[in-house]
Amino acid sequence: MRLRTILLASGIVFMILSGIFLVSCGKKPMDGMIIITEADNRAVSPDFVSGKLWRYIPESHLYAIDPENTQKAPESLTGNFFSACSPDISFDGKCMLFAAQKSKDEPWQIWEMDLSSRKVAQITTGNENSIDPAYLPGGQLVFSRTIANDSLKSGHSLFTCNTDGSNLKRITFNPHSYFASSVLKDGRVITIGRQIFPEEKTAAMMVLRPDGTKAELFRQNIDGMEFFSRGRETADGKIIFIESGKNTGNGRRLASISYNRPLHSLTNLTAGITGDFSSVFPIDTGKYLVTYRLSESENYSLFNFDAESKKLGDQLFKSSDKSIIEAVIVREHQKPRKLPSEVDKGVKTGLLFCQNIAVTGLSSPENVDSLVADRIELIGVDSLLGVVKVERDGSFYLKVNADMPFKIRTLDADGNTLNGPGSWIWLRPNERRGCTGCHEDQEMVPANRVALATKNLPVAVPVHISGIKEKQVELE
Repeated sequence: MRLRTILLASGIVFMILSGIFLVSCGKKPMDGMIIITEADNRAVSPDFVSGKLWRYIPESHLYAIDPENTQKAPESLTGNFFSACSPDISFDGKCMLFAAQKSKDEPWQIWEMDLSSRKVAQITTGNENSIDPAYLPGGQLVFSRTIANDSLKSGHSLFTCNTDGSNLKRITFNPHSYFASSVLKDGRVITIGRQIFPEEKTAAMMVLRPDGTKAELFRQNIDGMEFFSRGRETADGKIIFIESGKNTGNGRRLASISYNRPLHSLTNLTAGITGDFSSVFPIDTGKYLVTYRLSESENYSLFNFDAESKKLGDQLFKSSDKSIIEAVIVREHQKPRKLPSEVDKGVKTGLLFCQNIAVTGLSSPENVDSLVADRIELIGVDSLLGVVKVERDGSFYLKVNADMPFKIRTLDADGNTLNGPGSWIWLRPNERRGCTGCHEDQEMVPANRVALATKNLPVAVPVHISGIKEKQVELE
């Protein structure tokens, strides 16, 4: 009887301890922690084309700090790597993507860390550099990867893959370099893209679906400004980021745009603050984590920032001898929509429709009979792809080879250039895209009429018209 009582008591104690153990294992041990990227404060200008000293930070490392006890020494997370940066936290707050070099001479690869066990797994392989990973819904991620000796003359393209490295897919196909991607709540990827062929141009903030379809301009910087950080979406419908340029007056500044009006809503949040910023991460509505320094001789430290009052808050953490380049919070957060894909690799073309090439900016011709443009010229990377006559109402309808970059130029009846060539465009297999006009404002709504071009079959591109020969073309 006594033995039975002892065994029963022991069983109860075991159950209690087991319950405590299971509860503790079920908790996220790093929930609420801040992951920081530390690196030397190098007084070298970043290269926005190659990403060196901007996205690729040599001898950088990731640390975890406790915001409730900032006096506690940070926990090193990537001590076994030569360089590690660009952290991104999974939607459930349990894992972290990051980019890293195992040794100085190895290429940068994408890794994932289990934040409970601290175990890491390599996702990407190969000789190409990979940077700026971001989680996608459905067990996938998006990242930038170098394209060496590529016929499209692209520096960094965007790729997606599963978190085990399988199902690798390229999703951008124009001669641009793409960096600093993140994922919006609507499921689209927001990224910084820069044309590098036939000449380098100012970077733009672009959005596209994770399958590479519906790529379009989101925000074009002006006056020589450069996007410096990832664009981060806030709870109140803002996209926040760091931008730099000669005209900022105070180094790199914190700015925001509205999700609903990205082209016309720029707000400089740090106009009255001396010094400059390196990164921003949203905490709550109007509350951000920022990395900031007062002068170039100082290291970046971690601060709170109040967007409503546009004031720098308390300093949260300062490294003894390094700069804090970036910071993210470990926590569960909203999973974006998983967008359906229209890409069908069994189809080798995509469809492009334009309602009226005479529509530019926010202007629209009152009378389509007065249309001056007569045809469009389609220009590829190395050759003229063809000339297509537009309909009387300015519309055209094309069937274009998939994953082939091209530009469009509008011509009058005498062959004089009226507009363009514009930005590089590509269509994914089976993609269907439409536009209101030529370089039209993204807020422009199409006219309520049936375009004449839609009454005919699409014109196949490349096209071969009598008197038009493939040739090298001047792209400007």
